[in-house]
Amino acid sequence: MSSAGKGEVLTDSYRRTVRSLRMSITDRCNLNCIYCHNEGHIGHSREMPVDTIVNIVEAASQFGIDRLKLSGGEPLLRKDLEEALTRLPDMKDISLTTNAVLLRDRASSLKEAGLNRVNISLDTLDPEKYHQITNCPKGTFDKVIDGIHEAVDSGLTPVKLNMVLLKDLNDNEIADMLDFTRSYNGDVILQLIELMDFRDLPQYRIDASEVERSLFAVSSGVKVRELHKRKKYVINGAEVEFVRPVDNTEFCANCNRLRVTADGQLKPCLLVSDNHVDVSNASKEELPDLFRLAVSKRVPFCRN
Repeated sequence: MSSAGKGEVLTDSYRRTVRSLRMSITDRCNLNCIYCHNEGHIGHSREMPVDTIVNIVEAASQFGIDRLKLSGGEPLLRKDLEEALTRLPDMKDISLTTNAVLLRDRASSLKEAGLNRVNISLDTLDPEKYHQITNCPKGTFDKVIDGIHEAVDSGLTPVKLNMVLLKDLNDNEIADMLDFTRSYNGDVILQLIELMDFRDLPQYRIDASEVERSLFAVSSGVKVRELHKRKKYVINGAEVEFVRPVDNTEFCANCNRLRVTADGQLKPCLLVSDNHVDVSNASKEELPDLFRLAVSKRVPFCRN
């Protein structure tokens, strides 16, 4: 097995260079959202030890991968998260996806450990709807709002609020959510997300094109993110981005990300489940070639 050569980058057969790693560090969660897709992973898995997490990220960094997103399940269920963060190599951006239920008491320590920013799942500002969507105990919604406040105060910004749009459930709350983000004076950005229907919930699928048209109609400006050609709409001073991973060839054609499942499988493509590469017990010396193998298995356009 060989290490990465100086300046070597990982480019697949479709000329897509990998610059980003998304790592699920647990499959446990303290919520049970009606639409959850478990990062495209099905079935129970174990959690990787901190040493394994660090070794995988260090191997990725050898290839110039400089952006890391930690996810779950709910990553804040791991009490050793701060330890892992302090041991990671220097990267351009380290972010975390969380439901923020446990964030209030850890935002400051996560920032000190090296976390740059957070993405927070929040699909509604109505506590009753929140309970319906997440199947959580009453009172959980208030903990999430407190977590958002603390993330901003601790400098985990910009905080991106991920709102999965659900037809006839929360799709009438976009304006209210924009008002909420606007109150943070640019430190909180709204991301609207098209439902990835892993649980066969056609009743919740929105008309994505109609949402785009409605945003454009009230926006004062539109920016386009280069990577996935996503549009960012500026509406009365608030920024909202619409993420459309479903049936979106541009999303896949410009993908620069590898994923790691909670049990240590390199996952080349989100919507493909038969091309994983096991790195759970790999040595530091073996990891570079396993990364090369994973990239060689990448396929375009959500083909499975």
